[in-house]
Amino acid sequence: MISSLHQKGLRLLGILLTIAGPISSAYAQMPNDAIYMGKKTACLAVSYTHSSWDQYWENSLKRENLNIGTHTTQSVMPMLAVGITKNLNAIAALPYVWTQTSAGNLKWQKGFQDASLWLKYRFLNKSGFSLHAIGGASIPTTNYIPDFLPMSIGLQCKTATARLLASYRHQSGIYLTASGSYIFRSKITIDRDSYQADGKLYNTNKVSVPNAYDASARLGYLKKAIQAEGFIEYGACDGGDNIRRNDMPFPTNNMRSTVVGVYAKFQPKNIGVNARASHVISGQNMGQSTAFSVGVLYQFRYAKEAKN
Repeated sequence: MISSLHQKGLRLLGILLTIAGPISSAYAQMPNDAIYMGKKTACLAVSYTHSSWDQYWENSLKRENLNIGTHTTQSVMPMLAVGITKNLNAIAALPYVWTQTSAGNLKWQKGFQDASLWLKYRFLNKSGFSLHAIGGASIPTTNYIPDFLPMSIGLQCKTATARLLASYRHQSGIYLTASGSYIFRSKITIDRDSYQADGKLYNTNKVSVPNAYDASARLGYLKKAIQAEGFIEYGACDGGDNIRRNDMPFPTNNMRSTVVGVYAKFQPKNIGVNARASHVISGQNMGQSTAFSVGVLYQFRYAKEAKN
């Protein structure tokens, strides 16, 4: 029943950067693609996302709730990608998230969500085929309420993610990528002395949030200033229970979803724009959301090249 918004990141403060002229190949990158910033270059991106649903899956039963109406999650996320070497990049971001409904009296929630940091390493690159090891971690930055779903802006747990990505890019610009991840989640503390989960009563304020895993495939085109792709993503919890009949969701729920979407980017020089649209085609214990994102990108050098 919660939104399919899964974006996380790290707030960027007090970083002094030295800009040293235009970049010849301006390609922004994410923790789930095979694109890299060059050494001593960086890209600052800011994106806005709007996600909404009016139907959700209560376990496997698809239904609506007139006490909620249409549920909407919005976010603004700054993100910085830094080229450490040509084969090693770091990515950091922090979203500001707010939720609301069109009906009922549930209190809307808003605030900074979870800071995340990713490292992406290309350990094989031959004849257009490449393999990448990607690791990430996140930590909540504010004391938001995790067990007031679907209005919560997050689950308040610390996470660690291990991802393996394979990519093939033809000289024509057509590429295919596939990836799989496993996400470790910490326990959380809630503001109550007991709760029900998996048909049991737990007399504690400590909640075990199930770990999760995901897989995705992307087919696209990338050449010069243009990138366009279609994708399919699957995500699921590694265990957990279901939303009880006519009850609110809870962080222990086994949330699953299959998402399809498209992505496009135009970045002729240092400045670029991108857009993304996605829709949940099947799910469990979550909303059938449709999401749209738009963003702006700015690429620069943060250090001058050494002269011979």
